[in-house]
Amino acid sequence: MTELDHPPLTDAVRHALQDVNDPTQRDDLLFLERWELCPEPGLAAARRVAQLRRANPDLAAAIRAEGAR
Repeated sequence: MTELDHPPLTDAVRHALQDVNDPTQRDDLLFLERWELCPEPGLAAARRVAQLRRANPDLAAAIRAEGAR
């Protein structure tokens, strides 16, 4: 079990994961979700999130919108 082995917290990620079969991609989306909801310090994490945001701008925005509610 990894630290990212948890259910999604937002409807946006829950919906996005319906089409994901790759565990690495699943981990990336869950990492992005956790970061958008509660960012943590660290250069490596910030770089990873920047890449994930570029690849998934609509998803990142949807996570932030849900988190703001």
